[in-house]
Amino acid sequence: MLPEYTFIRSKRKTLSLEVTRDTQVIVRAPMRCSKAVIEEFVAQRESWITDAMERQRERALQHPEPTMEEQKQLLLRAKEILPERVAYYSKQMGLAPTGIQITGAATRFGSCSPKNKLCFSWRLMRYPTPAIEYVVVHELAHILHKNHGKEFYALIASVLPDYKERWQLLKE
Repeated sequence: MLPEYTFIRSKRKTLSLEVTRDTQVIVRAPMRCSKAVIEEFVAQRESWITDAMERQRERALQHPEPTMEEQKQLLLRAKEILPERVAYYSKQMGLAPTGIQITGAATRFGSCSPKNKLCFSWRLMRYPTPAIEYVVVHELAHILHKNHGKEFYALIASVLPDYKERWQLLKE
């Protein structure tokens, strides 16, 4: 029996599969893809879907959503720590963002806009300082390099030689 799923048609060329944090299954399909092809695609990946749903359930147990009070505390901490860390590493790297914003993003810790505005999630404050500093340096590096190429990582390594260990802290 096929798992329950939602499918979204769009101007894409391939089928894709996603299991969200709340264990919903989403299939993205090209506009003209038949229902039969979509069902076969899902059926062939049933064991992957089951495993992914279990991983998301485990992740939710290990990292429960913070209470409203905890969210407020994390937001206050982010507003206190992140601008100071950005200023410190901006000076060290010779790079200046056009602004800093704190968000509640759940799927990414930081981002850099095309206009070099940095956004950070208050959720980052749940991690140790070395991990926070890695994300700050990572996003600052995007001001100069808008990709994840060799030069991008060379810049990060010039500031944080242990960046791989710091990045690993975000995965734990």
